[in-house]
Amino acid sequence: MVGPQSRHDATLKALDLYTKKHPNVTFEPEFQGFDGYLDKLSTQAAAKNTPDIFQMDAAWFNDWASSNRLADLSSVNTKDVDKALLDTGTYKGKIYAVPLGNNALGIVYNKVVFDKLGVQPPKTWDELFQLAKDIKPKLAKDQYLIKDLTPDYGMYTSYQLSKGKGYPRTQDGKFNYDKDTWIEFMTRMQELRKGGFVAPPDVTMSDKGFDAKLDLLGQEKVMIKPSHAAEFAGFDSLKPGSFALAPLMRGVEAGGWLKASMYWSVNPDSKAKEEAMKFVDWFINDQEAADILGTSRGVPVSKKIVDYLQPKFSAIDKAGIDLINQTAQGGGKAFDPGPGIKGGWAKFATNKEYDNITQQIMFDKMTPQQGWEEVVKLSKDLQ
Repeated sequence: MVGPQSRHDATLKALDLYTKKHPNVTFEPEFQGFDGYLDKLSTQAAAKNTPDIFQMDAAWFNDWASSNRLADLSSVNTKDVDKALLDTGTYKGKIYAVPLGNNALGIVYNKVVFDKLGVQPPKTWDELFQLAKDIKPKLAKDQYLIKDLTPDYGMYTSYQLSKGKGYPRTQDGKFNYDKDTWIEFMTRMQELRKGGFVAPPDVTMSDKGFDAKLDLLGQEKVMIKPSHAAEFAGFDSLKPGSFALAPLMRGVEAGGWLKASMYWSVNPDSKAKEEAMKFVDWFINDQEAADILGTSRGVPVSKKIVDYLQPKFSAIDKAGIDLINQTAQGGGKAFDPGPGIKGGWAKFATNKEYDNITQQIMFDKMTPQQGWEEVVKLSKDLQ
């Protein structure tokens, strides 16, 4: 199991309850930090020795599902799970990873400042770009609406989705960056940067999420940042009561997406595969399990469980649920992490060659057109 101590404690209590109800089933939980987890799991998989049940992540899912390292979990009762969310753990029509927490990507904004200035959170990308210009004269010299989004892959992905062009990296490993959309996004950010309407590059690069001293939103250096529903509590802790959530900006289509906070997967070679699937079913659908687990893994994935827990949800929980519902109702797609790092995609991973290109554009060492030519060169190595 990977995650904070509070989640670990809740999980252990749930395991104890399950064993009391099913004395023939016992658990040997393994707990560790996220760093090194994938390496450990990959080594176990190579020896066909992964745990019967283990935590899966969206970033690796396609790699693992396509290489027969995950069991088919289609028999688990998922009828109360939103299809868009369930699709994030589905590969070629079969469920290989059952989502454990519901999540959506939106924006978190400084509601206190917005209310003071009499402005509303932007609903479209055009509104965001215009608001960045309109709001700057009303802010202090070192305050901006947003960071420079040039190197932000997540925000570019949202922009391309909003244009109806799909995800830049497809699940089957195809290069789907749209030239006109990419250059347009980089050019619009360049215009805002040169006009002094977004945080300068050095300030943008200094941002560290949820750090009391370095988070730009917490320091009121910017008024909007992207945020998952499950991350809202972290932002609120920086300035309690100051922030609110809203859906990601849209264009001709929604710019936001639904995703799972994490998943359970099962070892396809497990001798206890059927029992493992029964446990996963219980974990997401049982009310007694829900009483213990609460929102330790984000908003529960079962609609029935969400309704059951509703009286116990905090204001922060309810804000996250509202973002998830708005994203789903607004046409938000199922999150697709792309092909992972196989087939040459490692160069497009975080802190690799692709990031170097976008950062050079942000620091005006390269034009958007030159940047696109470099991205195309990277794509030539994809298989």
